[in-house]
Amino acid sequence: MSYNPYEAGQQPQPGGQPGYPQPGGGGYPQPGGYPQPDGYPQPAGYPQPGGYPPPAGYPQPGGSMYPQPGAGYPQPTTEQPQPGGGLMQAPQGGADCPPGLEYLTQVDQLLIKQKVEILEAFTGFETANKYTVKNSLGQKIYFAVEDTDCCTRNCCGPARPFDIKIMDHQQREVIHLDRPLRCQSCCFPCCLQELEVTSNHSLMGMVKQNWSLCGPSFDIMNEGGNTVLKIEGPTCTWSLCGDVSFKVLSADGKHKVGKITKQWTGLVKEAFTDADNFGISFPLDLDVKMKATMLGAAFLIDFMFFEKAQNKETDGMGML
Repeated sequence: MSYNPYEAGQQPQPGGQPGYPQPGGGGYPQPGGYPQPDGYPQPAGYPQPGGYPPPAGYPQPGGSMYPQPGAGYPQPTTEQPQPGGGLMQAPQGGADCPPGLEYLTQVDQLLIKQKVEILEAFTGFETANKYTVKNSLGQKIYFAVEDTDCCTRNCCGPARPFDIKIMDHQQREVIHLDRPLRCQSCCFPCCLQELEVTSNHSLMGMVKQNWSLCGPSFDIMNEGGNTVLKIEGPTCTWSLCGDVSFKVLSADGKHKVGKITKQWTGLVKEAFTDADNFGISFPLDLDVKMKATMLGAAFLIDFMFFEKAQNKETDGMGML
């Protein structure tokens, strides 16, 4: 018997293919059965928004693995040298370098800044001078303080004898300056100014004033009494709105190798205080003992020509 699809209630299929499901039939997918937007099947394993897995090993913010400030980050130390400030770290010194002078092996310039004393500025009562010694980058190398009694400072004025202790960052004395009480008038050439520079009670050098009518003159001498450098100052040492420079010459006086400069600090500061700033330059390969002696020479020059008595400037030749 032949099969008649009309008798079986089925519609003939396109192309005459038997068994093709008709609309509304049980085998034809109806529109209501299509997956809707909220129910589209996603590819297997596809991460949904908000649930993306992080890269393997990546620390998440707020997680225990996330490095927080102060918990693992290297923090800067207070003694780390910074351009324009901070403390200079001591380099390695040679076998013949006295302890504490390693800082001087790597510098060819020094800056001396005197601390302003408010009591002295307003009352004229002389207080002990305090200084900071820095390199050309502004990093602190040494601290210096005058060691004198009140009577000596106020009775003898700028001509007073003094001991200045120069200390490193650990407050250890590395350089000692000793100025005895001597005449600083050119009328007495046999009793001129002297300064001894010592380290750990060992003599490193001396500064001796030479008798001169033209301008200040000093010899920088080593521990054996031999002249290594000379210092020649201007005829007039008045600081009139500008720097005052003292030339540092070779031992024969023919070659300029550096200078000591009293820096102009401004009209108000110059008029009402004796807090002075000095700059020192010298050859980089100069012996550290002579560098320390030149540092002492700057302090002696400050007291002789720029220290004030009762807020009054001393005369240009440093006479009594």
